[in-house]
Amino acid sequence: MNESYLYLYVIVALLPLTAAMVILQSNPYQALVIRGVLGAIAALVYALLGAADVSLTEALMGTMLAVTLYAVAIRSSLVMRLGVIAEETDTVLEQLKTQLQTVLSKRFMRLELVAYSDKQALQQALIDKDVHAVCIRQDNPETIPYETTIRLPYLYDIFKNELTAANTTLTCIETPKLEEKH
Repeated sequence: MNESYLYLYVIVALLPLTAAMVILQSNPYQALVIRGVLGAIAALVYALLGAADVSLTEALMGTMLAVTLYAVAIRSSLVMRLGVIAEETDTVLEQLKTQLQTVLSKRFMRLELVAYSDKQALQQALIDKDVHAVCIRQDNPETIPYETTIRLPYLYDIFKNELTAANTTLTCIETPKLEEKH
């Protein structure tokens, strides 16, 4: 083995390692960063092997364009799942839904309503992390008709600061960390 090219072998060995990291990554944002690193390593290898034009094309088109497109795709797919009871449809809930959509749209997120048959199924869905929040009609609706329970602290902070609805109370709960669901 020629010692002057040892660094080249090390850099080339990083390519399959980085590709495996991209494939095995469950967090899309981290996979996106690793994809950028993979493209940078590939561009470096091309440059070291004397293919400057291919290196420049890989860096500009392959890496930058792919990372930009992936970022747009990931960001546009963000959805907050709100659990509600199936037969509840009234104007107060519709107003609350509209206000939630307005707050989420500022962050390029969408609101998806998930209907459940009863309160127990709704609470279990929140514990099982099938939904991000649940909206339940309170037993004493004279003061505030709905209670919205959110399991993600950052969503709770967003709604606490920006939601102007007087028709719901916001609470944040911590769900037990039994396993990470992807």
